[in-house]
Amino acid sequence: MADTKTDTDKGDATEQAGSGLDALREELVDYLGAQAEHLVEKTGEKLSGLTQQLLDSADNGGGFLTGVGSRILKGESPLKAVVSQKAGDVKDKVVEGVKSLFGKSKGRSDRPKMTNIIEVLDIGQPLRTTYDQWTQYDKFSGFTKGVLSVSQSDEVTSDWKLKVGPSKRGYKAHVQEQIPDQRIVWNSEGPKGTTHGAVTFHELAPTLTRVVLVVEYFPAGFFEKTGNIWRAQGRRLRLDFKHFQRYVSFQDPDEVEGWRGEIRDGEVVRSHEEAVEEEQREAEEGEEGEGDEEEYEDEYEDEDEDEEAPDEEGDYEDEEEEDEEDEEER
Repeated sequence: MADTKTDTDKGDATEQAGSGLDALREELVDYLGAQAEHLVEKTGEKLSGLTQQLLDSADNGGGFLTGVGSRILKGESPLKAVVSQKAGDVKDKVVEGVKSLFGKSKGRSDRPKMTNIIEVLDIGQPLRTTYDQWTQYDKFSGFTKGVLSVSQSDEVTSDWKLKVGPSKRGYKAHVQEQIPDQRIVWNSEGPKGTTHGAVTFHELAPTLTRVVLVVEYFPAGFFEKTGNIWRAQGRRLRLDFKHFQRYVSFQDPDEVEGWRGEIRDGEVVRSHEEAVEEEQREAEEGEEGEGDEEEYEDEYEDEDEDEEAPDEEGDYEDEEEEDEEDEEER
């Protein structure tokens, strides 16, 4: 009887353990099922949201949908096109947020923000040497770090490739006024900004020239405006201006030949060849004038000698007559 009771108790315990495992298994199945349903619902909501976004975009002119379609037509896969367009929209929102952060407050004018850059340097070279060296734009890339290349299409227009930090930009410059040994005024335009500049040359001594550089810079674009906050463009211009001072200071004045033409209101009024011929003619006239003065001085000296000669002879004759009178009296 005792053995039978023990076996019964073991059977009950086994049944209870089995029922507990079954209950745990059922709870686990229910939990996993609930999670799966939640995941499906969440995925469905995202798909619905994306679908609604596409529909709204189509209703509002198709901005997002048109962008995706344009990327697909260019060869991108549908998935990459959607992701790229979405990333572009996020970037636009960030840019708008930064603009609102640094944008103008109410009551300010709508004029673009300008940076005024003024630099003054004294260079130990004659005025003409300093000016002529400035007109050699194609050599700027050899001694500056911000100028990559310069190409001139004519006497008034030139194309500049510049570098400010990691950014490379192109500008087309137009000379508005250029007077030899005095001043150069220009405007430049590019996709990322515009400038209005003037450089003047002042003779302090025969071998000392002061150069004054004034530039108005109007940045365009997110990166240029951000760099302008830290005055990156002004620092680059200041450093390259000092490189110009260093470079010109070591040049031989006799070996520098610049563009001597003249520009008024954006048009060439005197070419380089005409200016050089006029300078040579003035130099020759100056030499002839010096020769005439020397001849005039020589003639004047001869006249003085001729005028003095008769007086000396007359004085000599008077002395002889006095001697004869003295002998007669004796």
